[in-house]
Amino acid sequence: MPENSREALHKNGNEVITSMEEKLIAPCGMNCGVCVSYLAMKNDLKKQGFRKSYCAGCIPRGKNCTFMKNQCDLLGKGLARFCYECGDFPCSRLKALDKRYHTKYHMNMVENLEFIKEHGIERFLEKEEAKWRCPECGEVICCHNGLCMNCGLDKLRKVKKYHWDEE
Repeated sequence: MPENSREALHKNGNEVITSMEEKLIAPCGMNCGVCVSYLAMKNDLKKQGFRKSYCAGCIPRGKNCTFMKNQCDLLGKGLARFCYECGDFPCSRLKALDKRYHTKYHMNMVENLEFIKEHGIERFLEKEEAKWRCPECGEVICCHNGLCMNCGLDKLRKVKKYHWDEE
């Protein structure tokens, strides 16, 4: 198994995919591995006719944390791996981000960080793998719209939704 990652088998049993990796967990608690822009890149949606920006994730792009880096010296300078390492955790900026993601995208960043702090990154990745696994094909469900970018593309084409419950 690759270092710091979980693997899962597709339903057909032969193709192994990397699903959740430590480097895809941003300092703010965002799981970049379930983000629409990351999944668009992973599944190369532009080649399939979708207009969606690609993103490799905060840490892989060397951005430390896209959401928090300008407001937090620790993150901006790469001095903390996770926001819970800060004496101000959770700060007002993180609370606002957490509220938006919890309300719109079914992800609670503060809870993610508290879980990582208490149980470690490996247990967190296992939990995320179970939470965001598509029951149909075994790929990853997008946190931003609840769709699988592998087997849910026809639905995405039909409704053109990039967010949960968007009409």
